[in-house]
Amino acid sequence: MILIADSGSTKTDWCCKDNRQGMVSVHTQGINPIHSTEREIIRVLNGELLPQIDGDSIDEIHFFGSGCRPELVPVMNRALAGVFVNAKVIEVDSDLMGAAKALWGDRSGIACIMGTGANSGVYDGHAITANIPPLGYVLGDEGSGAVLGCMLINAIYKGRVGQDIRRAFEDYAHTDIAGIIDRVYRKPHANKFLASLSPFVADHISNPCIEQVVKDNFSAFFKNNILPYNRKDLSIGAVGSIAWHYRAQLEAVADEYGLLIEKVVKSPIDGLVDYYL
Repeated sequence: MILIADSGSTKTDWCCKDNRQGMVSVHTQGINPIHSTEREIIRVLNGELLPQIDGDSIDEIHFFGSGCRPELVPVMNRALAGVFVNAKVIEVDSDLMGAAKALWGDRSGIACIMGTGANSGVYDGHAITANIPPLGYVLGDEGSGAVLGCMLINAIYKGRVGQDIRRAFEDYAHTDIAGIIDRVYRKPHANKFLASLSPFVADHISNPCIEQVVKDNFSAFFKNNILPYNRKDLSIGAVGSIAWHYRAQLEAVADEYGLLIEKVVKSPIDGLVDYYL
């Protein structure tokens, strides 16, 4: 059996084709070798994935994940090989490569990730030929859910939205400015917390100030991560919940820059299944 995975900071989508059950889809917590040790990754695989699939039947694995930089690929390879002992083929690559294959298959195009984090790259149908480093949510990650959360909080507490929005936000977040500061600066996984504020944005998207926050986030993404490629000849595809839920704003901002958004998909796993299975 072939096992395919797309892993982000928040969750991992797994899919394999079982001769008895057909296509089996499983969700586990996100696996990122930057933030997790090899032992922790193995614990997730054994504790969350193996109870739901027949690990002994897996002979080929294609894992695409955030944090799978070249120097960390061996960590994921060892973890997967240690759990799936019968796997003869193990491919580990970046979530950006997974997005590119899911979006474009063997065609060329620009692949974008807009979920908890963000990334982009020029894809020639075989490999990523150009990539502007996203730098993470502290130094970059424009277009991501984490940066959207940052921009929302900034707009609320610096007075660019009305008091009604501030009250609604504090009811939603069950905290105030002191609690927000504590959650972002003193507790782990601030990026996930910030991205978790996206549903509030979606619920208030009819407010012009809130919609402008979304558009400003996308504008920064295009300006810093797409225009420098100077490849207006290529169509753009995007994966991730931020691109999916705010597609209208994404396409409107792209149009302002003379760019074409050809594809938007919520998760790359379906495209990866089509590619490999």
